[in-house]
Amino acid sequence: MAGGGRLAVRTLAKCGCIRGSDPAVLSRLRDEAVVRPGFLSQAEEDTLTRELEPQLRRRRYEYDHWDAAIHGFRETEKSRWSDASQAILQRVQAAAFGPDQTLLSLVHVLDLEPRGYIKPHVDSVKFCGSTIAGLSLLSPSVMKLVHTQEPEQWLELLLEPGSLYILRGSARYDFSHEILRDEESFFGERRVPRGRRISVICRSLPESMGPGRPGEPPPAC
Repeated sequence: MAGGGRLAVRTLAKCGCIRGSDPAVLSRLRDEAVVRPGFLSQAEEDTLTRELEPQLRRRRYEYDHWDAAIHGFRETEKSRWSDASQAILQRVQAAAFGPDQTLLSLVHVLDLEPRGYIKPHVDSVKFCGSTIAGLSLLSPSVMKLVHTQEPEQWLELLLEPGSLYILRGSARYDFSHEILRDEESFFGERRVPRGRRISVICRSLPESMGPGRPGEPPPAC
């Protein structure tokens, strides 16, 4: 479990949902790995879940991903939303993306079964720009970020249902990220039992990609 041994662990005081290997990492990534708990109301979470369920139910959970990054998942991409859900996504755009950033038109929806997990990975620059923002539905989970060159530098993000996470800059490019499997799902000493988790993920457009580009494989987030 992260946080053992001689590591000097600190928690980001302003939200209590980010832990890091040391104060320098927390300070450096303060604006690049962000969690906003309670971003959604229960009614908004229910709105998104109800809209997504019919499409997700038509798919089976899979155990092999095209880049081997995800286990126990089903996924889809969605461009048409109800007015209520579109209003939520507009709030995500305002909270996570700059005015000069263009978002991919397809929103990635990832459904993890209770035993599902996402392995450590860095999203390909071919499919994703400098900012990733995800809404967490149904179940809490722990996202772990580890520096790709200096693995002693890490963050843990506690993602409660209704929360919004944002990865940008160094947190997006220099750190791998993963969703911990149930038996490893701890936030410090706190056990975070996993259930079924749906994430709704918005991504900025890669510089090399023209608007739209439907049909490209989405990254795991």
